[in-house]
Order: sequence, then structure tokens, then C-alpha cells
Amino acid sequence: MLPMISRRNYKPFTFQDFLSEDFFPAMNRTTSTLPAVNIREDEKAFYLELAIPGMKKNDVKIELKDEMLTISSEQKEEKEDKAEGYSRKEFSYNSFCRSFYLPEGVDADKINATYNEGVLGIEIPKKEEEKKIKSREVKIS
Repeated sequence: MLPMISRRNYKPFTFQDFLSEDFFPAMNRTTSTLPAVNIREDEKAFYLELAIPGMKKNDVKIELKDEMLTISSEQKEEKEDKAEGYSRKEFSYNSFCRSFYLPEGVDADKINATYNEGVLGIEIPKKEEEKKIKSREVKIS
């Protein structure tokens, strides 16, 4: 037996409802998320690690402008299936962009990056004079 629907709480079905994720969860394939990033420092350099699984090395762009390091990626994929009596075309698009201000005392000309198993590693070396400065306690006489 079907439940009774009163006119007061009845909501008409719209075309937008039909296209919602509830009906076709696989159709919502446009994403833009920020990847997780770890930042650490030692006396030689700063190190960034970004988790970007599924990305290819060629999809990632690292740009340095003034004191701003920008890491971005864009992936586009299209699929088309044709068979007797039907046709289906799907596409997906993934992107992200993260920017970081570089601290003073880094050697921007020597920044290097590696990519291994979904993790992008970026090393930002410190300038030689910055490495030599060590912390010490000053005695009060």
C-alpha cells in the first residue's frame, strides 16, 4: 500500500531532481580538492610533500613567481561508448592549486621536486649563510 501524500507537503518532481547525484552518482565527476600537504624543516632545507594519488607527473605544474610557489594540476578525461542502439559519452575533470609564500633565506634557484607513487616531494634549500646560523644560549654575566 502506498503512503498518502497530502497536498501540503507534496513537492513536485523537477528536472533538477532527476539530474541530482541521488539518481546518477557516477555523473558527478567534476572535482576540485586541495591535496593534503606535509611541511617540515631541518637546518638544510624546507620539505613539502603533497598527496596526489592518480595524478601523472606530466599533469603537475610547479611555478615560482616572486616569493610565491604555486603547485597546480589539471586532468581531463573523456570516454565515449557506442553500441547498437545506444551511445554514451562521459567526461571527468580534476584540478587543484596550492600556493605557498617562501620564507626569507631560501635559495629559490635550487628548488627541486620528485614524484613517487602518488606523493609529490619538493625540497626548498636554505641559503648557505642561513644554514650557518645556529641557536645558542647567551649567558648573562
